[in-house]
Amino acid sequence: MLPPQPQLQRLAQRFAIPGTVTSVAPLGNGNVNDTYLVETSAAQRFVLQRLNTAVFRQPELVMANIVALNRHMARRAGAGGAGAERQDRPWQLPEAIPLRQAEPPEPQAGGGSHHLTEPSGSWRLLSYVEGATTHDTVLDLAHAAEVGRALGRFHAQIHDLPCEQLADTLEGFHITPAYLSQYTAVCRQALAERSAAGLDRAEQECVAFVEQRQGQAAVLEEAKARGLLQLRPIHGDPKVNNVMLDAGSGRAVALVDLDTVKPGLVHYDIGDCLRSGCNPAGEETSDLQAVVFDLERCGAMLGGYLEQARAFLTPADFDHLYAAMRLISFELGLRFFTDHLAGDRYFKVTHRGHNLQRARVQFRLTESIEAQEAEIRALVEALR
Repeated sequence: MLPPQPQLQRLAQRFAIPGTVTSVAPLGNGNVNDTYLVETSAAQRFVLQRLNTAVFRQPELVMANIVALNRHMARRAGAGGAGAERQDRPWQLPEAIPLRQAEPPEPQAGGGSHHLTEPSGSWRLLSYVEGATTHDTVLDLAHAAEVGRALGRFHAQIHDLPCEQLADTLEGFHITPAYLSQYTAVCRQALAERSAAGLDRAEQECVAFVEQRQGQAAVLEEAKARGLLQLRPIHGDPKVNNVMLDAGSGRAVALVDLDTVKPGLVHYDIGDCLRSGCNPAGEETSDLQAVVFDLERCGAMLGGYLEQARAFLTPADFDHLYAAMRLISFELGLRFFTDHLAGDRYFKVTHRGHNLQRARVQFRLTESIEAQEAEIRALVEALR
């Protein structure tokens, strides 16, 4: 249940912001957290969020990671390592706003001074990126290139942040073999509970799709185990609508939603970014025939990414880019389908069957990637 307006205002006022809170209104359509826009008498705006603790079971560690990221970026900027600005306004990341000094300290270390634990949930306040907008799908090739540049710039700025300074806030996140094991257990239980009715046709098609591809699930983890791919700080969810564009120039100015920042493979991020941006129909479409992996968008997005990040990538990183594109689309479809079979416990839905529809979109996208493997590999070689 959402708290009433006066309670939301009191929550926001407990963070160290200038002026008094004048309004709190719902913001965005995120699938996990509850998000509000906070306005103050000092004419500044902030983002108030109630973290979904069913997903983020240790919110203090989520906040500690964001604080570590903020401090790393500040040190780089202080050392002149933030990189040349591409426009008048600087590149931004959301900053965690601390609690007022009068607030009693949270028992946890790290991010404890940057979030509140209340009966209504775990709350935090972040800076707001002014004069920027975001889109659920890529508008054109220029937008695709900006999305790629945003992720490339993010990686280029944090690749030297030691992974030891970041907590693994979502253990198993993007570990496809673990999702496959979870799916297997959930599917077995669903079949047992539905012994009379069984699975419907769409569900049966998804089961067959997963069975045909489960042998590829470990491709990135095996490369990591062999030492070919290395752990680096990653964003974890760099989909198109997490890239904010300057409202005037259309240039990327921020990458938001930092809850899933943690150690991982940059391939998770690259695959997720391309999966999100190269399907013109978007991930919420119900028209499966419209779902396709657009090679032109892939070229623009990957080109923008490499423009910023090529310097720290290894030959092995390039060798596994196709596998990442294919795997992350399959993985997200697997997660949606598992959640559907489990009763929609993780991803927010608007109706029963919503997660099944999302899974079918991702599986269709995986098929499209597979059908263009030769072209995608040639594109990667051309951009090396």
